[in-house]
Amino acid sequence: MTNLFQNNVVSTFPDITKIDFIKINKKYLKVILLNISLYFLLLLIGLILWDIYFLNEQIPNQKIYIYLCLILVFLFLYTVFIIGFSKRKYAVREKDISYKSGILFKKTTTVPYNRVQHIEIDQGPFSRIFKLAAISVYTAGDSSDDLKISGILKEDAIQIKEFISNKIDG
Repeated sequence: MTNLFQNNVVSTFPDITKIDFIKINKKYLKVILLNISLYFLLLLIGLILWDIYFLNEQIPNQKIYIYLCLILVFLFLYTVFIIGFSKRKYAVREKDISYKSGILFKKTTTVPYNRVQHIEIDQGPFSRIFKLAAISVYTAGDSSDDLKISGILKEDAIQIKEFISNKIDG
């Protein structure tokens, strides 16, 4: 009986560092900062209301530290998102789509088109203002998106979706 199964050893690997990644649209940084500012504003309003109704008598001397901590967290998040924004990049290739991000913990995700189940294009309220969108790529066996690229021009996101759909169908 002849053995038809072969499992050859791989000795060369594709070099992902040679991929020409495309940077996320610069307008998306404004969207991120607007979202952070909105959350900060809501937290600040909640803290002020909590202060007026509950903290006034309980810890009058420590209130300034609570406000200071909130402001420091806000400034830290602003800084992290500004520094990390330039690290967000994507690449659409002939057989897969890749996305990389991260400052301290760098992450690169690649999804081959033959694993893609469906693709969605999403737009939040601030993204709509700047004509940006997010493309989510879903693969089999998971309920969440396997790859999400936010901050792409809506026209580009539509073209990417059509390109991947044609690859899946063809």
